[in-house]
Amino acid sequence: MTAIADGRVVIVTGAARGIGREHALEFARHGARVVVNDLGAQVDGTGSSSGPAGEVVDEIRAMGGEAVADGTDVSDFEGARRLVASTVERFGDLHVLVNNAGILRDRMLVNMSAEEWDAVIAVHLRGTFAPLRHAAAYWRERHKAGHEVDARVINTSSSSGIYGNAGQGNYGAAKAGIAALTVIAARELGRYGVTVNAVAPAALTRMTENLVPGRERPGEGFDPADPSNIAPLVVWLASPGARGITGRVFNVRGGRISVAEGWRAGPVVDKGARWDPHELDDVIPALVEKARPNVLPDGVTPDPMG
Repeated sequence: MTAIADGRVVIVTGAARGIGREHALEFARHGARVVVNDLGAQVDGTGSSSGPAGEVVDEIRAMGGEAVADGTDVSDFEGARRLVASTVERFGDLHVLVNNAGILRDRMLVNMSAEEWDAVIAVHLRGTFAPLRHAAAYWRERHKAGHEVDARVINTSSSSGIYGNAGQGNYGAAKAGIAALTVIAARELGRYGVTVNAVAPAALTRMTENLVPGRERPGEGFDPADPSNIAPLVVWLASPGARGITGRVFNVRGGRISVAEGWRAGPVVDKGARWDPHELDDVIPALVEKARPNVLPDGVTPDPMG
């Protein structure tokens, strides 16, 4: 079959392990030249190591692909600029940005510190904004110069953000922000030939294994929790076939893909004049009674494995 990413230049952040690693490998299998970006940090964001990203690069090169490791902190605005600039300098262009970097510092709100909040927001939300901002500027300049642009951004949201999960206020807020940023960026960048979508993946990785203790992988056969199951959708979203798809968030776990439907105006009442607070005693409960509850797809209990 045709390699649907043949010749494309792709940056994947957080690409040394787990879901990001599988993205990088799948892009390489489909002919892309890949920048494997990762600090090599621990799950909570502390520490760093160049080894894991280099190992992914070695795997890609062993299969005959082209890749380079990059240790940029994507939450650093200037660092993100250098990441985009160095990619273009090395490979001559940039076609796809996959924002996947993330950390966890789970805590109930009453116990969460400001530092735990800031660290998670920085890596997930700022770490999505910064590379996206600089990539978008590059593509805009290409478009203004008369070059044809056919670029893709795939961000990483989460069910914890778009549906909610107790104990992950910082992580969920960042992931909800990423979903919103995806929709807004899609509206802004479409004129330049750029699509922007997001995935809300569910898989068993080092970030999620402690959230569902005791869960075991099947000994053989298809494993819905395998992080490699997320990559095909991400690679497709970067392909020519996805040119008309933008501003969407996709839930994906195993072989199951669904479109997440965002906030919509539900039941409504209009008095046609200013309300008195006392009048709302019956009005608001009646509206909420008619509204759909905030739940996960198919009404299941919040679970990072979907």
